Amino acid sequence: MNKVIKIISCGGTFEKEYDPITGKLVFNHSYINKLIKRSRSTKQFTFHNIMMIDSLEMTEQHRMQIANYINISKEEKILIIHGTDTMVETSEIIAKNKRPEQTVVITGAMVPASMKNSDAFFNFGYAIGALDIVSPGGVWVAMNGSLFEFSDVVKNTEKGIFENKNF
Repeated sequence: MNKVIKIISCGGTFEKEYDPITGKLVFNHSYINKLIKRSRSTKQFTFHNIMMIDSLEMTEQHRMQIANYINISKEEKILIIHGTDTMVETSEIIAKNKRPEQTVVITGAMVPASMKNSDAFFNFGYAIGALDIVSPGGVWVAMNGSLFEFSDVVKNTEKGIFENKNF
């Protein structure tokens, strides 16, 4: 069993930063390597940034690209950084296409990692820890201290949280 955790970034709000000229949130570079260093984790990681996209702009083709990349990865523990708006849809595609022994946790952020009051670092650490406690072979969504099976989660846009579908 490969003990290395593969981190795959797809962008999302997690990876955005404020552009003072345009006044918009934009993609510039990934914050994942900084977060790995800041975490002081003794785990081994590989990191791949496969796209920088807002999840509202993500297509079925993008989701299949993510799922196929996971499927061909040698690692069995995989953390996906993803936009919160469509991470549930992507998790469904991943679950159908990953190898049975692969465990996938998807997380994101409501506030970019580049900003002071971001939830990104907390969600990142929580998701890494979740990879050690979830049932192997599953697909999970880890957000704001809660962990959900991919098939039983919804983003409540009125409250700005994730919750169980039948809650």
